Amino acid sequence: MCFPAIRKIGILSLPLLGMGVFILGYLLAASRYPGGSWAFPGQDGFSWRHNYLCDLLDTRAVNGAVNTGRYWARGALVALCSALLLLWYHLPRLTGGAALSRRLMRVFGMAALGTTFFLSAGTHDLTVYIAGGLGTGAIALAIFGLWKGRRHFLAALGAWCFLIFLLNYVIYESGSFLRALPLIQKVTFSSFLIWLAGINLALLGLNGPKRGEGAKTPGSPEIVTP
Repeated sequence: MCFPAIRKIGILSLPLLGMGVFILGYLLAASRYPGGSWAFPGQDGFSWRHNYLCDLLDTRAVNGAVNTGRYWARGALVALCSALLLLWYHLPRLTGGAALSRRLMRVFGMAALGTTFFLSAGTHDLTVYIAGGLGTGAIALAIFGLWKGRRHFLAALGAWCFLIFLLNYVIYESGSFLRALPLIQKVTFSSFLIWLAGINLALLGLNGPKRGEGAKTPGSPEIVTP
């Protein structure tokens, strides 16, 4: 394998590393969260059932105490968004469809991730609406592109993520079943991380060892990176 290919594999491994850093950072942040959730303000510590993930980003916990875990959570969020910006930039290499749709997918996805950087800036709802709107377009285009690119399993997994993402929105806006939303949020986030990790592994497969000169990865579309 030539040096440029090895270097590309190294770069494409960074999103997986960023996801790992995010998980570790959030676990550390949760272990330092003072306590309180919107359902049970007097609870001790962080509840994976009742707290939202964004609670870990706040300066003060729901119970009013200073949240000493916020720096871990904010650093983890920066690591994740930075990693996924890189991943989403390379994602069109896996997808089929028109060049315009692949470019829009890249722009919408990177803009949504860039907006997410401001989630801890005191504009939570506005950030969620903007990032959610851009992300909806990016995810829909990604699912379509993956299907056109014959990545059917990744397209189906993306469709599951999209549906459960919409469920979060409906619950949040309607106010129904709000007690279940923190747990549903974590299922949604875990699903997205699995989907994105799968995409990352597929991208790494495009740059892995080949049997011969000009060999193609099975199932990969014959497209040119936009």
